Amino acid sequence: MGEDGNASTFNNSYTNFFLVGFPGLREWRPLLILPLSFLYVTIISANALIIHTVVTQQSLHQPMYVLITLLLTVNICAATTVMPKMLEGFLHYANPISLHGCLAQMFFIYFTLLLDYNVLLAMALDRYVAICHPLHYTDLMTSHMLGLLAILALTRSLGVAVPLVVLTSRAHFCWTPVIRHFTCEYIALLSIACGDLTFNNRLGLAMRLITVTFDLALLGTSYPRIIYAAFRISSGGARAKALHTCGSHLLVILTIYLSGLSTSIVFRVAKNVSQDVQNLLSAIYLLLPGALNPVIYGVRTREIRQHIEKMLCRKDSA
Repeated sequence: MGEDGNASTFNNSYTNFFLVGFPGLREWRPLLILPLSFLYVTIISANALIIHTVVTQQSLHQPMYVLITLLLTVNICAATTVMPKMLEGFLHYANPISLHGCLAQMFFIYFTLLLDYNVLLAMALDRYVAICHPLHYTDLMTSHMLGLLAILALTRSLGVAVPLVVLTSRAHFCWTPVIRHFTCEYIALLSIACGDLTFNNRLGLAMRLITVTFDLALLGTSYPRIIYAAFRISSGGARAKALHTCGSHLLVILTIYLSGLSTSIVFRVAKNVSQDVQNLLSAIYLLLPGALNPVIYGVRTREIRQHIEKMLCRKDSA
């Protein structure tokens, strides 16, 4: 038994692992490289295009567009946390990763996931002030307020991601060095741990429930008020624009929360679901927001869409 963690008893622990994503596909796994590479490039390009548009267009330097830019930046970071290692794993049956590398990846997965949630809360606040209290919007949604919201988002994300990683780092991984997943998710890593994991499981579940329940409670109370206030706007054009913007935000919220909740339910309740299905659900909730968000905001947000069209037309004529 070497020092690299090749242990088989409870007193020892593996420190090097092998990620095996979609294990049931076996020799067909390399066929996933091309479509997933295309997906990764699309996520980076589409999100970067909208970010570039907002940054370069002075008329889009408003709180709502700044928050959209922040959300899309998180999308790029989240995809980059998962995709390169995932693609590398499809080149070989087993993709080696150290314990420290695994914990680092886990941290960035949950840190970016929580940032997604927090930015959506900030966007809900922005729309609430803009539609329910329009006369005070410029006084309340200042650059100082955006900076404060960013600090709160980072602090809350760290407050969830750090305890999960620290607690996981103290576990003993003595069952097997093979993680039957394409990434180091919390539940995937705990599945190869031994000893009493009751506290780990309860902490993970509690953090997910508290976070999602708190977020959905805030979103569930704010958006009905926002929509009600939007319907009371006398101007037909302003009313349609407000409802259209809220519709885009709600589509993004449904995409992120429903995909995450469905994955958690399957992992914890449906014990007989195959590893490949679990891998697929994880891929959906980790990558789907990054693929759909730029489409939703790039197509449905008229101001962003018009600037992108102008920019592309300029390049065609040049």
